[in-house]
Amino acid sequence: MLEARLYLLQRASAMLLAPLVLVHLGLILYAVEGGLSAGEILGRTKGNLFWAGFYGLFVLAASLHAPIGLRNILREWTRWRGRSLDLATGGFALLLLALGLRAIWAVTA
Repeated sequence: MLEARLYLLQRASAMLLAPLVLVHLGLILYAVEGGLSAGEILGRTKGNLFWAGFYGLFVLAASLHAPIGLRNILREWTRWRGRSLDLATGGFALLLLALGLRAIWAVTA
């Protein structure tokens, strides 16, 4: 039952991540081609709730997607199973979430 839920959650997060990654890459290309400096980029993101929400969704999806994939890889390539694996990958998910939210705060608040 857990495996099926994780499978669905990873697929749903992948469907969410795909367009978010494309927009993010497009923004990078726009900034680089436009010759924007870091200061100019931060000037556009400070206090912008839209970008805070966009990247918040990005961070949430990535912090769900990556640890599930890591858990699957560890289960396939090692003998690691059980609660300790679930706790370790759950901790990794929380770490990704915390670091991502901290980064969003730094560039939007």
